[in-house]
Amino acid sequence: MRVSLLALVLFLSACTSTGGDRTLYQALGGAEGVDAIVYDLIVRIADDERVVDRFHNVDINRFKSGLETYICSVSNGPCEYTGDSMQVVHAGHQYTDTEFNTIVELLIEAMEAQGVATPTQNRLLARLAQDYEDVVYH
Repeated sequence: MRVSLLALVLFLSACTSTGGDRTLYQALGGAEGVDAIVYDLIVRIADDERVVDRFHNVDINRFKSGLETYICSVSNGPCEYTGDSMQVVHAGHQYTDTEFNTIVELLIEAMEAQGVATPTQNRLLARLAQDYEDVVYH
C-alpha cells in the first residue's frame, strides 16, 4: 500500500514541538526566510519536468508575491493574505495527487536548502496540508 506524502506530513506534524513562544514565521526566518524559500521553490519547479508545464502561463512574479504573503499569513507573520481562496485559485486545473506531492517534495527541498529545521518544516507543511481538498481535482 502506497503511503502518500500528505499522510506522512500529517503524521510528522503530530510529532513536532511548537518551538516555545517563537512563531512559525519567525522560525522560518521572517520575511527574508520566507522569500528565500519561495524563490528556491520556484527555481525547483522550473527545473522539474513533473510540474513545470503547469506554470507555463503563470505570472511568476504574481505567484511569488502571493505565495510569500500566503505563507507569511498561515505562519502567523505580519501579513494578511487577501487573495482568492485556494479553492478559487485552483478551480478547473484538476491538479493530481502526484502534482500536489511533487510540489510538497520541492517545498521540503527548498526549506532544507535554506536550513529550516525539520520540526519547523513539519509545522508549515501541516498548515499547508489543510489546503489539500481545495487544490487537488478542482
